[in-house]
Amino acid sequence: MPPDEPVAAAPGKSGSPSGLDAHLQALESLYRSAPINALFESTLTLEAGRSEIDFTVARASFHAAGAAHGTLYFKMLDDAAFYAANSLVSDRFLLTTAFNLHFTKPLKLGPARAEGRWISGRRRVFVAEARIVDSSGEECARGTGTFLRSHIALSRLDGYRSR
Repeated sequence: MPPDEPVAAAPGKSGSPSGLDAHLQALESLYRSAPINALFESTLTLEAGRSEIDFTVARASFHAAGAAHGTLYFKMLDDAAFYAANSLVSDRFLLTTAFNLHFTKPLKLGPARAEGRWISGRRRVFVAEARIVDSSGEECARGTGTFLRSHIALSRLDGYRSR
């Protein structure tokens, strides 16, 4: 059962976002602040229960046969599924406990997108799926992850802040 359609939060007194909008913006900021993301040109966009990561497949991520290494597939699928799930949890950071991935087509140089979607879970364990599509819209990989609510408060993470 998909999450309820989100209702846009009213701006706070200072004109800054509040509620769901503030949480989603803070998660997008958290993504940008992660040191690992300096290695990958990418941008995260969130809605409740959904995520999109637009990224560029660069030659630096290739294996010896001239296509993207599995590291790139896993990283983008895991992030897309993770953020789709964590978009529904406003107090705690989720942790990946399992992830299954299926390769269907080699990723070549250029733009691509990872699309994440929450599947189930609302309390402690969440399941989300993701897929990668290339610039022609063809699916290149798909994965499903299980995510556990941790003891790490989002509010204590330096990168978690709305604009």
